[in-house]
Amino acid sequence: MDLIIGIAAIVAVSYYIVKGYSASGVLLTVGMLLLLASVLMGKEIIPADKATGSIYLDVVEYVKDLLLNRGGGLGMLIMVLCGFAAYMTHLGANDMVVKLVSHPLKYINSPYLLMVVAYFLACLMSFAVPSATGLGVLLMATLFPIMVNVGISRGAAAAICASPAAIILSPTSGDVVLAAEIAEIPLTKFAFSYTLPISIVAILAIAISHFFWQKYLDRREGFVAEELEVKEIVTKVPKFYAILPFTPIIGVLIFDGSIAPKLDIITIVILCLILTALLDFLRSFDARKMYQDLEMTYKGMADAFSGVVMLLVAAGVFAKGLSTVGFIRTLIDSVQSLGSGSVIMMIALALITAFAAMATGSGNAPFYAFIELIPRIAKHMGINPAYLTIPMLQASNIGRSLSPVSGVVVAVSGMANLSPFVVVKRVSVPMIVGFLTVIICTEFMVAA
Repeated sequence: MDLIIGIAAIVAVSYYIVKGYSASGVLLTVGMLLLLASVLMGKEIIPADKATGSIYLDVVEYVKDLLLNRGGGLGMLIMVLCGFAAYMTHLGANDMVVKLVSHPLKYINSPYLLMVVAYFLACLMSFAVPSATGLGVLLMATLFPIMVNVGISRGAAAAICASPAAIILSPTSGDVVLAAEIAEIPLTKFAFSYTLPISIVAILAIAISHFFWQKYLDRREGFVAEELEVKEIVTKVPKFYAILPFTPIIGVLIFDGSIAPKLDIITIVILCLILTALLDFLRSFDARKMYQDLEMTYKGMADAFSGVVMLLVAAGVFAKGLSTVGFIRTLIDSVQSLGSGSVIMMIALALITAFAAMATGSGNAPFYAFIELIPRIAKHMGINPAYLTIPMLQASNIGRSLSPVSGVVVAVSGMANLSPFVVVKRVSVPMIVGFLTVIICTEFMVAA
């Protein structure tokens, strides 16, 4: 029954969003219905110490808690970065970047090659920004406008911003640390001998598939990439303004705790805004103009709240509903009932982890839930725990990138003014290629 309810909810959400209903409205409605179903089934919605005293009002209380959490944490990060992007566009800094980077286009025949370079750069950024949604928003605020202006379609550019966190590179990622402990392998060996080599091969495969898949979709949709002439860009700001859109990235790399104090991304963006405002003032010594320009930041933040943050809240309610109704636990029990060989078990665990991530929009939750099975399954079947763990580790993140309700897809699609399903379609083939690459590499590079 848990599985049936979960599948029915997923089908309903997909149907109504495809039909053009508000994604945030549909997700919030179905999510609250799932939470009410959980209450009727006698399941706990929120911890007892936070309960309202009425199990039905606990549903609304959870929505309130999620709104506070998403609005004040991740939501504020999204709003600040969107505001920063709007500020950069208003000042003309993004135009200057395009004007400068468009010169090398005469040496590169295809903008899709630049798209692949942008993907590699985005993957490197995952070292500094561990949050998939945070990384996606940061890339949308920096690389997305540039890619679009040099002849890459909005769908292709959004796909590049949504897919880097699908493959884990950082050896100090919390997921990697947990996976190493479960596999009972030292972190350095697990990360550098197993995870990192597989990740690099998967990233190369994804980059190649992005090149052909985005080009194919653009051609089918009638998009024609055109080289951008430098003379087409008109901006009155000086050339050094081209560095301003990248100051958040530079700040993340500098203030990482090694060479400078470790700062939160929001703090870094605020510093970047202050620096930009001061430069803008020094150019004109017109305080009135400086404050008027800063108004674009606040308007960008407001647009982000209505278009992105509320959608994240609704997606969170839906994911919670799927979890509390027992959908995830039923999937776990299904895995435990399998008794096949090592290869089949490895693929089955990876697939179910990916599907759970696609359904809930979360990469961590399915991975943390399924990873608990590994010691028992590995001991029972005599399998190397790492052989089962690594595909699950990557599958959870790949599945999240394929979920129309995941934070990163919702944020990227909202900032790009595209449907989440358009972004999922754009990343679908590269993610499938990445998943298959991880499975094949695990089979040949990790002993069962």
